Order: sequence, then structure tokens, then C-alpha cells
Amino acid sequence: MAPIDQYMMADRNAEIALARSAVRESVSADADVLVLGRTNYETAVKGTNGFVCMVERSWSAGTDEPEFWNPKIRAPICMNAAAARSYLPHTFKKTESVLAGKSKAQMSDAVHVAMGKKELRTPEPGAMCS
Repeated sequence: MAPIDQYMMADRNAEIALARSAVRESVSADADVLVLGRTNYETAVKGTNGFVCMVERSWSAGTDEPEFWNPKIRAPICMNAAAARSYLPHTFKKTESVLAGKSKAQMSDAVHVAMGKKELRTPEPGAMCS
């Protein structure tokens, strides 16, 4: 893993704009927008439509991906309410582990333990990300 600062965007407004670019403005304008903080994602903008937009980092990919630790990878994504309830907690768990300095194996273990405890679940029917 690179130093945490390399994963952060220096300009919070630029991260918000990139996150919102994942979907059309008629959706993103009223969506929650999350930005990467030092320990996990944080709400930068509180929305009203149930959608959540953010910029995922490389560790959102599978642990076998060669770019898993690449600090240059930034992918805007916007989730509908069903995905925000069921997919987003997985992203939070992975991000929390990574930013705490955990290895890939430790991160995967944390996700599996949380799923076993029903703290994380499979995506809900109708869950969609763009």
C-alpha cells in the first residue's frame, strides 16, 4: 500500500465533482456525496433522493487484481438506495481495514467475519450502481 495521502484527493470539491460525474445531474444533484477521509468515507454533501455518489479507490476491486494498491485509480460510482443499503457497507468495511493498515488477507477476513455475523449482506434486489 502507498502512503494514505497518495489515495486522497487534495481538493475536496474536485472529489465531490468527480463523484457526481458518475450519473446525470438530475440524480447526482440530490444525492449524498461521500469523500475519502483518513479512516473511511465521510459525508460531504447530504442528499435527499436516496442515491449515494462517491469515488472508489483501487481496493474496491478484488484482492487478486494487480492494481489493488494503485493510488492513482479513482472511479466515480453512484448507487441507488438499495445498493447504498447493501453494497456500500462492504466498501466501508474494506476501506476501514485498508486505511487502518491491514493486509489484503486481513481485509478479506474482516469482510467474511462481518458477513458471517450478518453485519454485511448480499446486494438487495434492485440494487444498482452506475
